[in-house]
Amino acid sequence: MTELALASPSDLQPGDGSPSAKPARKRPPFLILAAGGAAAFIAALVAFGTWITPHDPSHQDLMNTAATPGNGHLLGTDSLGRDVLSLLIAGARIAVVGPVIVATGAVIVGATLGMLAGWSGGLLDSVMSRVADLMYALPGLLVIVVVVGVLGEGYWLAVGVLMMLSLPTVFRLTRSVAAAQARLPYVEAARTLGLSAPHIIFRHILPNIVPTILATFLLDFVGALIGLSGLSFLGLGAPPGTPDWGALLADGQSMLTVNPWVSLAPGLLIVLTATSVTLLGDWMYDRYSSRGAQR
Repeated sequence: MTELALASPSDLQPGDGSPSAKPARKRPPFLILAAGGAAAFIAALVAFGTWITPHDPSHQDLMNTAATPGNGHLLGTDSLGRDVLSLLIAGARIAVVGPVIVATGAVIVGATLGMLAGWSGGLLDSVMSRVADLMYALPGLLVIVVVVGVLGEGYWLAVGVLMMLSLPTVFRLTRSVAAAQARLPYVEAARTLGLSAPHIIFRHILPNIVPTILATFLLDFVGALIGLSGLSFLGLGAPPGTPDWGALLADGQSMLTVNPWVSLAPGLLIVLTATSVTLLGDWMYDRYSSRGAQR
């Protein structure tokens, strides 16, 4: 946690006077391993999707529309004759990259402002907290629908608006834990030694609140994934013709009795991604927060 500590109590086992002796690590439960495998599978689709699609996702075979699985199409075709499996693989990138950008931007800006407010207190903290409360009170989905609907369809516009609307949550959580850390004895000791505020914040406080920031990042990712997929489902997200899970979910509604995989497959991938990331976030938060509490 800090350079001021000479030894960590967690480094000692009962009955063992050696500081190098550490408790055995617990293996993650099967559910967490399954969630990690699912997340790795989705990440592989994002990274290598261009090279592993069985067909060109933009190719239309108007003589073979709404076909059931078979004849070289593992999940059949959509209403335009495009291979559903290829659309799913190609759509993984736009479905995941957007939420990652939302979560990353919100965490970088929101956590920095939250640590600054939690450290400073006083008028700066009060003003920043009131602004965050005002933004938090806004109905997020309604704001995005209005902005995108007025300014025109735009996936990246939706990403930017969703990032801004995610800032208050990150700010409030980071501010709360940073303010609690700022009152602890090790921070007072660092101040006594004359360390600068940026040094204390980023070298000592930040490592101790990483579990909260990480959990917030993953929750923001899941929220952005669902939000952007919902916008695409409404026709306000990805441009028409772009492989996207939300758009596929909407396109397949009219074909549920013909080829249900057009809707079921992207819906299952959205649920799988959101569930696996949420489980991993909870497990990582519990693991690293308990480790930080021992320091």
